[in-house]
Amino acid sequence: MRGLLFALLYIVLDIIPMGQAELKPLQQRDSALVADQFSYGVLLDREDAGTGIGLTDFSKICNDTLVLVRDWQIDTLKDGKLKADIVVAPFEEGEYEMPDIYVLRRNASGSIDTLRFSGPSLSVMTMPVDTATFSIHPLKAQINYPVTFAETLPHTAGGLGGIAVIVLLCVFLPKLFRRKSKEEKVQEPAHIEALRELEKYRSDKYWVPSRQKAFYSGITDILKNYIDRRFGIDAPEMTTIELFEELKGCEGVTPQMYESLKKLFERADYVKFAKYVADDEENAQALPLSVNFVTSTYQAQIEEEGKNVL
Repeated sequence: MRGLLFALLYIVLDIIPMGQAELKPLQQRDSALVADQFSYGVLLDREDAGTGIGLTDFSKICNDTLVLVRDWQIDTLKDGKLKADIVVAPFEEGEYEMPDIYVLRRNASGSIDTLRFSGPSLSVMTMPVDTATFSIHPLKAQINYPVTFAETLPHTAGGLGGIAVIVLLCVFLPKLFRRKSKEEKVQEPAHIEALRELEKYRSDKYWVPSRQKAFYSGITDILKNYIDRRFGIDAPEMTTIELFEELKGCEGVTPQMYESLKKLFERADYVKFAKYVADDEENAQALPLSVNFVTSTYQAQIEEEGKNVL
Protein backbone atom coordinates (compact mmCIF):
# COMPACT_ATOMS: atom_id res chain seq x y z
CA MET A 1 0.00 0.00 0.00
CA ARG A 2 1.72 3.16 -1.25
CA GLY A 3 0.79 6.73 -2.10
CA LEU A 4 -1.53 7.32 0.85
CA LEU A 5 -2.84 10.81 1.41
CA PHE A 6 -1.67 11.32 4.95
CA ALA A 7 -3.20 14.81 5.15
CA LEU A 8 -6.64 13.22 5.50
CA LEU A 9 -5.35 10.81 8.12
CA TYR A 10 -4.09 13.65 10.29
CA ILE A 11 -7.68 14.93 10.57
CA VAL A 12 -9.57 11.70 11.28
CA LEU A 13 -6.94 9.63 13.11
CA ASP A 14 -4.69 9.98 16.10
CA ILE A 15 -0.97 10.09 15.30
CA ILE A 16 1.12 7.96 17.63
CA PRO A 17 4.77 9.09 18.06
CA MET A 18 7.08 6.07 17.70
CA GLY A 19 10.54 7.58 18.21
CA GLN A 20 13.15 8.47 15.63
CA ALA A 21 13.43 6.87 12.19
CA GLU A 22 16.54 4.87 11.37
CA LEU A 23 19.20 6.45 9.10
CA LYS A 24 22.13 4.22 8.22
CA PRO A 25 24.86 4.79 5.59
CA LEU A 26 25.33 1.92 3.13
CA GLN A 27 29.05 2.75 2.99
CA GLN A 28 30.44 2.99 6.51
CA ARG A 29 32.13 6.39 7.00
CA ASP A 30 32.85 8.75 9.86
CA SER A 31 31.23 11.54 7.82
CA ALA A 32 28.63 11.89 5.07
CA LEU A 33 29.78 12.97 1.62
CA VAL A 34 27.82 14.14 -1.38
CA ALA A 35 26.32 11.19 -3.31
CA ASP A 36 26.70 8.75 -0.40
CA GLN A 37 23.74 6.38 -0.23
CA PHE A 38 21.75 5.83 2.98
CA SER A 39 19.21 3.30 4.11
CA TYR A 40 16.37 5.32 5.64
CA GLY A 41 13.53 3.48 7.32
CA VAL A 42 11.87 2.11 10.45
CA LEU A 43 11.69 -1.01 12.59
CA LEU A 44 8.24 -2.28 13.59
CA ASP A 45 7.48 -4.69 16.37
CA ARG A 46 6.22 -8.11 15.45
CA GLU A 47 2.71 -7.75 14.07
CA ASP A 48 -0.18 -10.15 14.40
CA ALA A 49 -1.43 -12.11 11.40
CA GLY A 50 -3.81 -10.03 9.28
CA THR A 51 -2.13 -6.71 10.09
CA GLY A 52 -1.57 -4.43 7.11
CA ILE A 53 0.66 -1.37 6.80
CA GLY A 54 0.86 1.62 4.47
CA LEU A 55 4.03 3.65 3.91
CA THR A 56 4.74 7.24 2.86
CA ASP A 57 5.25 7.77 -0.87
CA PHE A 58 8.75 9.30 -0.87
CA SER A 59 8.82 9.66 -4.65
CA LYS A 60 6.69 12.78 -4.08
CA ILE A 61 8.83 14.04 -1.21
CA CYS A 62 12.37 13.57 -2.51
CA ASN A 63 13.78 16.06 -5.03
CA ASP A 64 16.97 16.83 -6.95
CA THR A 65 18.98 17.43 -3.79
CA LEU A 66 17.73 14.37 -1.88
CA VAL A 67 17.28 11.67 -4.51
CA LEU A 68 15.28 8.47 -4.04
CA VAL A 69 17.58 5.68 -5.20
CA ARG A 70 15.41 2.71 -4.21
CA ASP A 71 11.78 2.62 -3.12
CA TRP A 72 10.39 0.82 -0.09
CA GLN A 73 11.57 -2.68 0.73
CA ILE A 74 10.14 -4.68 3.62
CA ASP A 75 12.08 -7.52 5.29
CA THR A 76 11.38 -9.75 8.30
CA LEU A 77 14.32 -9.90 10.73
CA LYS A 78 15.38 -12.84 12.89
CA ASP A 79 13.76 -11.40 16.03
CA GLY A 80 10.42 -11.19 14.23
CA LYS A 81 10.53 -7.44 13.68
CA LEU A 82 9.72 -5.85 10.34
CA LYS A 83 12.25 -3.59 8.65
CA ALA A 84 10.94 -1.14 6.06
CA ASP A 85 13.46 1.13 4.34
CA ILE A 86 14.25 3.15 1.25
CA VAL A 87 17.64 4.20 -0.15
CA VAL A 88 18.32 7.93 -0.57
CA ALA A 89 21.34 9.95 -1.62
CA PRO A 90 22.03 13.67 -0.98
CA PHE A 91 23.55 15.57 -3.91
CA GLU A 92 24.23 18.95 -2.30
CA GLU A 93 26.42 19.98 0.61
CA GLY A 94 24.56 21.20 3.70
CA GLU A 95 22.35 20.25 6.64
CA TYR A 96 19.39 18.03 5.86
CA GLU A 97 16.35 17.52 8.01
CA MET A 98 15.09 14.13 6.96
CA PRO A 99 11.30 14.03 6.50
CA ASP A 100 9.24 12.20 9.11
CA ILE A 101 8.08 8.71 8.22
CA TYR A 102 4.38 7.94 8.72
CA VAL A 103 3.18 4.36 8.81
CA LEU A 104 -0.53 3.54 8.48
CA ARG A 105 -1.24 0.34 10.42
CA ARG A 106 -4.51 -1.52 10.09
CA ASN A 107 -4.89 -4.04 12.90
CA ALA A 108 -6.45 -7.46 12.48
CA SER A 109 -9.53 -6.15 14.35
CA GLY A 110 -10.03 -3.48 11.66
CA SER A 111 -8.87 -0.44 13.69
CA ILE A 112 -6.35 1.92 12.07
CA ASP A 113 -3.38 3.66 13.70
CA THR A 114 -0.93 6.17 12.29
CA LEU A 115 2.65 5.77 13.53
CA ARG A 116 5.08 8.67 13.18
CA PHE A 117 8.85 8.31 13.18
CA SER A 118 10.75 11.59 13.45
CA GLY A 119 13.33 12.26 10.78
CA PRO A 120 16.89 12.82 12.04
CA SER A 121 19.34 15.47 10.85
CA LEU A 122 21.99 14.71 8.25
CA SER A 123 25.11 16.77 7.67
CA VAL A 124 26.55 16.41 4.16
CA MET A 125 29.88 17.80 3.01
CA THR A 126 32.12 17.60 -0.02
CA MET A 127 35.67 16.35 -0.04
CA PRO A 128 37.83 19.27 1.16
CA VAL A 129 40.51 20.44 -1.25
CA ASP A 130 43.57 22.37 -0.14
CA THR A 131 43.74 24.99 -2.89
CA ALA A 132 47.13 26.21 -1.65
CA THR A 133 48.93 22.92 -2.28
CA PHE A 134 46.62 21.30 -4.83
CA SER A 135 48.17 20.54 -8.19
CA ILE A 136 46.93 18.50 -11.16
CA HIS A 137 48.86 15.32 -11.85
CA PRO A 138 48.81 13.34 -15.10
CA LEU A 139 46.99 10.02 -15.15
CA LYS A 140 49.17 7.05 -14.32
CA ALA A 141 49.46 4.15 -16.73
CA GLN A 142 47.79 0.88 -15.88
CA ILE A 143 49.88 -1.30 -13.61
CA ASN A 144 51.10 -4.45 -15.36
CA TYR A 145 51.80 -7.33 -13.01
CA PRO A 146 54.26 -10.06 -14.09
CA VAL A 147 52.66 -13.25 -15.35
CA THR A 148 53.43 -16.23 -13.12
CA PHE A 149 54.13 -19.80 -14.21
CA ALA A 150 50.99 -21.02 -12.42
CA GLU A 151 48.88 -18.67 -14.56
CA THR A 152 50.41 -19.85 -17.83
CA LEU A 153 50.46 -23.56 -16.95
CA PRO A 154 46.81 -24.33 -17.86
CA HIS A 155 47.13 -22.51 -21.19
CA THR A 156 50.48 -24.17 -21.96
CA ALA A 157 49.17 -27.62 -21.07
CA GLY A 158 46.06 -27.06 -23.15
CA GLY A 159 48.08 -25.89 -26.13
CA LEU A 160 50.47 -28.85 -25.96
CA GLY A 161 47.54 -31.23 -25.60
CA GLY A 162 45.87 -29.70 -28.65
CA ILE A 163 49.09 -30.01 -30.68
CA ALA A 164 49.45 -33.66 -29.62
CA VAL A 165 45.88 -34.41 -30.72
CA ILE A 166 46.44 -32.71 -34.08
CA VAL A 167 49.68 -34.65 -34.65
CA LEU A 168 48.00 -37.95 -33.81
CA LEU A 169 45.13 -37.18 -36.15
CA CYS A 170 47.51 -36.21 -38.97
CA VAL A 171 49.52 -39.42 -38.51
CA PHE A 172 46.81 -42.02 -37.98
CA LEU A 173 43.78 -40.73 -39.90
CA PRO A 174 45.40 -40.96 -43.36
CA LYS A 175 46.56 -44.51 -42.60
CA LEU A 176 43.11 -45.44 -41.36
CA PHE A 177 41.44 -44.03 -44.46
CA ARG A 178 43.95 -45.73 -46.74
CA ARG A 179 43.37 -49.03 -44.98
CA LYS A 180 39.60 -48.68 -45.21
CA SER A 181 39.71 -47.72 -48.87
CA LYS A 182 42.02 -50.64 -49.54
CA GLU A 183 39.67 -53.02 -47.74
CA GLU A 184 36.55 -51.62 -49.38
CA LYS A 185 37.99 -51.57 -52.88
CA VAL A 186 37.41 -54.82 -54.74
CA GLN A 187 40.84 -55.71 -56.06
CA GLU A 188 41.69 -58.13 -58.81
CA PRO A 189 44.32 -60.83 -58.14
CA ALA A 190 47.75 -59.44 -57.35
CA HIS A 191 49.54 -61.08 -60.31
CA ILE A 192 46.90 -59.86 -62.81
CA GLU A 193 47.20 -56.29 -61.55
CA ALA A 194 51.01 -56.40 -61.59
CA LEU A 195 51.24 -57.88 -65.12
CA ARG A 196 48.76 -55.34 -66.49
CA GLU A 197 50.69 -52.45 -64.97
CA LEU A 198 54.04 -53.81 -66.19
CA GLU A 199 52.67 -54.04 -69.73
CA LYS A 200 52.50 -50.22 -69.81
CA TYR A 201 56.32 -50.08 -69.79
CA ARG A 202 56.81 -52.46 -72.74
CA SER A 203 58.48 -49.89 -75.01
CA ASP A 204 62.04 -48.78 -75.58
CA LYS A 205 60.90 -45.16 -75.47
CA TYR A 206 61.56 -45.33 -71.71
CA TRP A 207 65.22 -46.25 -72.25
CA VAL A 208 66.37 -42.76 -73.14
CA PRO A 209 68.32 -41.18 -70.26
CA SER A 210 65.70 -38.50 -69.61
CA ARG A 211 62.98 -41.14 -69.00
CA GLN A 212 64.93 -43.89 -67.25
CA LYS A 213 64.06 -42.57 -63.78
CA ALA A 214 60.32 -42.88 -64.49
CA PHE A 215 60.90 -46.30 -66.10
CA TYR A 216 62.70 -47.86 -63.12
CA SER A 217 60.53 -46.11 -60.51
CA GLY A 218 57.39 -47.43 -62.21
CA ILE A 219 58.62 -51.03 -62.47
CA THR A 220 59.94 -51.22 -58.89
CA ASP A 221 56.78 -49.63 -57.45
CA ILE A 222 54.65 -52.24 -59.25
CA LEU A 223 56.83 -55.04 -57.90
CA LYS A 224 56.69 -53.62 -54.34
CA ASN A 225 52.90 -53.53 -54.43
CA TYR A 226 52.85 -57.10 -55.74
CA ILE A 227 55.23 -58.28 -53.00
CA ASP A 228 53.06 -56.54 -50.43
CA ARG A 229 49.93 -58.40 -51.56
CA ARG A 230 51.63 -61.71 -52.37
CA PHE A 231 53.92 -62.14 -49.36
CA GLY A 232 52.44 -59.74 -46.82
CA ILE A 233 55.63 -57.65 -46.71
CA ASP A 234 55.17 -53.87 -46.36
CA ALA A 235 57.49 -53.31 -49.30
CA PRO A 236 56.29 -49.81 -50.32
CA GLU A 237 57.50 -48.45 -46.95
CA MET A 238 60.89 -50.24 -47.01
CA THR A 239 64.30 -49.47 -48.42
CA THR A 240 65.88 -51.92 -50.85
CA ILE A 241 68.06 -53.42 -48.10
CA GLU A 242 65.10 -53.88 -45.74
CA LEU A 243 62.95 -55.36 -48.50
CA PHE A 244 65.41 -58.05 -49.51
CA GLU A 245 66.10 -58.97 -45.89
CA GLU A 246 62.38 -59.75 -45.59
CA LEU A 247 62.22 -61.48 -49.00
CA LYS A 248 64.87 -64.07 -48.11
CA GLY A 249 63.42 -67.54 -47.92
CA CYS A 250 59.97 -66.55 -49.22
CA GLU A 251 58.17 -69.37 -50.96
CA GLY A 252 58.68 -69.51 -54.72
CA VAL A 253 61.67 -67.10 -54.72
CA THR A 254 64.67 -69.09 -55.91
CA PRO A 255 68.22 -67.92 -55.07
CA GLN A 256 68.87 -67.06 -58.75
CA MET A 257 65.63 -65.05 -58.97
CA TYR A 258 66.43 -63.37 -55.65
CA GLU A 259 69.85 -62.19 -56.86
CA SER A 260 68.55 -61.00 -60.23
CA LEU A 261 65.69 -59.05 -58.63
CA LYS A 262 68.05 -57.53 -56.07
CA LYS A 263 70.35 -56.28 -58.84
CA LEU A 264 67.33 -54.76 -60.62
CA PHE A 265 66.30 -52.82 -57.48
CA GLU A 266 69.88 -51.68 -56.84
CA ARG A 267 70.17 -50.46 -60.44
CA ALA A 268 66.87 -48.62 -60.02
CA ASP A 269 68.25 -46.90 -56.91
CA TYR A 270 71.33 -45.79 -58.84
CA VAL A 271 69.19 -44.40 -61.63
CA LYS A 272 66.78 -42.59 -59.27
CA PHE A 273 69.27 -41.24 -56.74
CA ALA A 274 72.78 -41.33 -58.24
CA LYS A 275 71.99 -40.15 -61.79
CA TYR A 276 73.22 -43.47 -63.17
CA VAL A 277 72.42 -44.09 -66.86
CA ALA A 278 71.70 -47.75 -67.63
CA ASP A 279 72.70 -49.19 -71.00
CA ASP A 280 70.29 -50.78 -73.48
CA GLU A 281 71.11 -54.33 -72.36
CA GLU A 282 70.25 -53.53 -68.73
CA ASN A 283 67.07 -51.77 -69.81
CA ALA A 284 66.03 -54.71 -72.02
CA GLN A 285 66.41 -57.15 -69.09
CA ALA A 286 64.35 -55.12 -66.59
CA LEU A 287 60.82 -55.81 -67.83
CA PRO A 288 61.18 -59.55 -68.66
CA LEU A 289 62.82 -60.11 -65.26
CA SER A 290 59.91 -58.38 -63.51
CA VAL A 291 57.30 -60.36 -65.47
CA ASN A 292 59.15 -63.64 -64.78
CA PHE A 293 59.26 -62.87 -61.05
CA VAL A 294 55.50 -62.26 -60.92
CA THR A 295 54.51 -65.32 -62.96
CA SER A 296 56.96 -67.65 -61.17
CA THR A 297 55.92 -66.67 -57.67
CA TYR A 298 52.24 -66.80 -58.61
CA GLN A 299 52.70 -70.30 -60.13
CA ALA A 300 54.40 -71.41 -56.92
CA GLN A 301 51.40 -70.15 -55.00
CA ILE A 302 48.99 -72.11 -57.22
CA GLU A 303 51.00 -75.30 -56.76
CA GLU A 304 51.09 -74.84 -52.99
CA GLU A 305 47.33 -74.29 -52.83
CA GLY A 306 46.81 -77.44 -54.95
CA LYS A 307 48.88 -79.51 -52.51
CA ASN A 308 46.85 -78.20 -49.57
CA VAL A 309 43.62 -79.22 -51.31
CA LEU A 310 44.88 -82.75 -51.92
